[in-house]
Amino acid sequence: MNGWPVVALGVLLGVPAQSRVPEYEPTSESLDKYECPVWFRDAKFGIYAHWGPYAVPPYPPGTDWYSHWMYQEGHPIHEFHIKTYGPVSEFGYKDLVGLFTAEKFDADAWAELFVKSGARFAGPVAEHADGFAMWNSALTEWDAKDKRPKRDVVGELEQAIRKRGLKFLTSFHHHWKWGWYPTQDPRTDCSDPTYAGLYGPPVPPSAWGRKLANGKVDFMDVEPLPTTAFCEEWLGKVNEVVDTYQPDLLWFDSRMHIIDEQYRMQMVAHYYNAAAAQARPVVLTYKNEDLAPSTAVLDLERTRMAEIHAGPWLTDTSIARNSWSYAPTLDYYSTDRLVDDLVDIVSKNGCLLLNIAPHPDGTIPPEQRERLLGMGRWLQLNGEAIYGSRPWKIFGEGPTQIPQGHLADLKLKGFCAKDVRYTQDGKHLYAIVLDWPENNEVAIQSLHMQMRIGTAGIKSITMLGSDAELTWSRTEQGLTVRVPEKKVGDFAYVLKIKPKGTLVME
Repeated sequence: MNGWPVVALGVLLGVPAQSRVPEYEPTSESLDKYECPVWFRDAKFGIYAHWGPYAVPPYPPGTDWYSHWMYQEGHPIHEFHIKTYGPVSEFGYKDLVGLFTAEKFDADAWAELFVKSGARFAGPVAEHADGFAMWNSALTEWDAKDKRPKRDVVGELEQAIRKRGLKFLTSFHHHWKWGWYPTQDPRTDCSDPTYAGLYGPPVPPSAWGRKLANGKVDFMDVEPLPTTAFCEEWLGKVNEVVDTYQPDLLWFDSRMHIIDEQYRMQMVAHYYNAAAAQARPVVLTYKNEDLAPSTAVLDLERTRMAEIHAGPWLTDTSIARNSWSYAPTLDYYSTDRLVDDLVDIVSKNGCLLLNIAPHPDGTIPPEQRERLLGMGRWLQLNGEAIYGSRPWKIFGEGPTQIPQGHLADLKLKGFCAKDVRYTQDGKHLYAIVLDWPENNEVAIQSLHMQMRIGTAGIKSITMLGSDAELTWSRTEQGLTVRVPEKKVGDFAYVLKIKPKGTLVME
């Protein structure tokens, strides 16, 4: 399979011939025309879910990489699997698929929670590295409709999410399947050609990555690279989801660089052309150097920018520190931390994509519901400082240092009352204080007299959610605001600053 021709969508939709001319060619020069849509820059907050057969095993710490580690001798998950299910030669990942019943899955209940959480875009992992498609696929029998749970999860969520006015997203991780399973190890069921549709073609261990001197593996450096057949299957699955479910946001995990560039370019061009045929602005994300920065939106995993970034970007993180998928013992972030993360990211021109980890039966655990609803309550009160906002001339101030690098957010302890972040809507400046100040007094050093806010100064300062009249003073040392005696809500607190004249942006 070479992917579906771009014109095929126009033919199926009955689009006039003159409208079927592709706007994008699978070249860097052509894809440079891409512009991130305003809806994404306005939305700020989205939710997705790591949910599939890998959520079934009750491995206490949990991991979406269960299907990989269960075959690695010496790994704790391998030992757990043998004790729980038996040898991997007899009970492999294919057999875990049969336990993924999802008997309580309710797409409408999920979508309703997403709305109450304040998310503006949401959707599922379409296919993880395990090779199991969560939609009704014509390209594989290893999908959620043909196997367990006998349901088109992607399709049900697409309808439920769109029905509530949210943008729909799907994520793809399936390029990781190259070398994910030990398909040449006769001691496992992965080497049985009967199950090649799930486990992939027979490849040597080096297809997983280059072994380093310290015994670890650099899984970004693979040998051999994926075959033409693997790349065509990879492309075909993405195109099938694009053409069937029309996602507004297409998210890709790292390691996509191992897919031959021509297939990556075909994927991007097909997605953009399919959306253009429907006059539907869409977003495609990438990590590292998997795509050119001018062709898509940069995504950072469990990390964020330290300063304002010129273009829109995305952080993806999970509601728990220790796993992306369900586990009996999840180390959850507090709602306070999640709200602070959202504010910090938005102040630097970013959006937050928060992962949840549904139970294998399809329900969303109460600890996760509680946090999502808490974020929703905060956004209902303070959303005008987030939705549709843009960065100001500085992102903020405060003592908390933002660690940099992949997964660096795991090192971030949290924020304090001296951490302030700014957003603006063109008419007002919002100073968001990330904890309630001691003695009910906020001291903001960066808003001193020399920092131009309005062309004629400051007209008024109020706190969102409060009718109290605030007293404030401004000196060469900063802006001091006396806030109400009673806290407004439980998390970050928003000062709305109305300028005299127009808001100064530079």
